[in-house]
Amino acid sequence: MTIPFLIPASSTPSGGTLYDLRIARAGAGLRIIRLPGAWPRPDPREVRALERALDLVPDGGRVLLDGLVACALPEVIVPRAHRLRLVVLVHLPLAQESGLDPDTARDLDLRERRVLGSCALVVATGQWAARHLSAHHDLPRVAVVPPGVAAAPLARGTAPDRSPPRLLCVASLTPRKGHRVLFEALEHLTDLDWECVCVGPGRPLPAPAGVRFTGPLHGADLDAAYDRADLLVLPSLAETYGMVVTEALARGVPVMASAVGGVPEALGGSGISVAPGAPEEWARELRIWLSEPRTRHRWRVRARARRTELRGWDEAARALRHVLEQA
Repeated sequence: MTIPFLIPASSTPSGGTLYDLRIARAGAGLRIIRLPGAWPRPDPREVRALERALDLVPDGGRVLLDGLVACALPEVIVPRAHRLRLVVLVHLPLAQESGLDPDTARDLDLRERRVLGSCALVVATGQWAARHLSAHHDLPRVAVVPPGVAAAPLARGTAPDRSPPRLLCVASLTPRKGHRVLFEALEHLTDLDWECVCVGPGRPLPAPAGVRFTGPLHGADLDAAYDRADLLVLPSLAETYGMVVTEALARGVPVMASAVGGVPEALGGSGISVAPGAPEEWARELRIWLSEPRTRHRWRVRARARRTELRGWDEAARALRHVLEQA
C-alpha cells in the first residue's frame, strides 16, 4: 500500500523539491500528490485542496507532508492529526527563510510548532536539523533521513594551461544563499585569474567581472556545469543540509561552503568550511585555493575520497520507508 506524499507543485528547482521527487521515485512506497499554491502562504482555494487531499485518506492512514505545505496551517493539520498518522518532512524551518520581517517569522515559527507537536512523527534531512527541531520545538523524537546522491562520473574541470579555474555556485538567487558575500570576496581577487558561474533561479545580482549567471539548469546542462567546475562554492547564511555539496562531491569536485547548519555534515571532513557572512575570510581562503596548486590537488583528493562514502537515493528511500512504518 502506498503512502500519500503531499508536496508543493513548483516548477522552480530547490533542494527540497528535488529531495521529494528523487526519494519518491527511488522506491519509498510513496504516491506523490502535487498541490499548487503559494506555499507556505496559500490562498483559500489552495487550502481547500489540501483539506480534500487529507480527507480522502481513510481513518488511521499514514500521510507524509512536505513541511512547506503543512507547517503554516495548524488549523488544517491539527484537527486531522487525531484521525490520521501524519508525518511531516521538514527541509527548512519556516522562520529561517530569507526576507521575512520579525513579526512574520515569529508567526510562522509558532504555527510550525503547533503543527509539528500534533503529528505522529517529524522527519529531518540531517542530524543538525533534527537536533535543532527537537530543541527548538520541544519534540520528543525527530527521525533523520539524509538525502541520497546520484552516481556521476568524475568531473573533468578546466584545463589548467588554457582556462582560468572555474568556481560554480548552484543556488537560488535569494539573500539566504549569500551570493553577496561571495561577490564581495571576489572583488578582492581581481588580481588573479578565475571565473564564477552562478546557476539557479532568480534575478541576477550586481557582481564583479568574471561572474556569469545562467539561470536554472536541468539534466544534461546541469551535469555539464558540474563537469566543467573546479570548485563548488556555497556561501549560504542558513542551510539545513546543502544537497549541492554532496552532488559536487559525487563528481569529485572540491567544495568551499559556509559552516552553517548541516553543511559540515554534508562535507564529511572534505573541502573547507568558512564562516558565514564573512567576505574577508572567503577572500582569504579563495586566494589560497587559487594561488596554490598543491592546495587544489589536496582538496581534489579529499573530495574523491568523500565520493566513495556517499549513499544513493535507493538507500535513502529504504530509510524513509522504515521510518514511515514506525510512525
